[in-house]
Amino acid sequence: MSVDMPNEPIYPGQRFTAKEIEDAGEGELHPQARIGIQLFNRGEYFEAHEALELAWRDESGPVREFYRGILQIGVAYYHILNGNYRGAVKMFSRAKKWLAAYPPVYRGVNLAQLKKDALHAEELLIELGAENIRQFNQHLLKPILLEGNPYKL
Repeated sequence: MSVDMPNEPIYPGQRFTAKEIEDAGEGELHPQARIGIQLFNRGEYFEAHEALELAWRDESGPVREFYRGILQIGVAYYHILNGNYRGAVKMFSRAKKWLAAYPPVYRGVNLAQLKKDALHAEELLIELGAENIRQFNQHLLKPILLEGNPYKL
């Protein structure tokens, strides 16, 4: 826990302070978020989006933006698999915005690894370009890792 918790949002346009984000991170994953992460980890990104959106709609506060960031990474992966370069790039950009202020582990999700994996996928996608998106190596779309027991979903 950080001693100096800013009372102001960390970046312009952010709605929550670091303390508010940290305090909200103490809870459990929403049941639909658990399902969404399971689907995400099976590569069922459209279905993961649907489940995570239910969790997102049911939450308020900082947890809502956390779920939105995760689901947008899943949508970016979905767009890659379906050849939608522009959509994937847009979703990666949005996910970075929503997840920027969150700690490395949040509600049991290894967010640092997820952000690292998504950034790597985004960089490789941009390197390939729209014309070569079909050459994207799908094995680079990594699952969401959980701290502790990954089977506790």
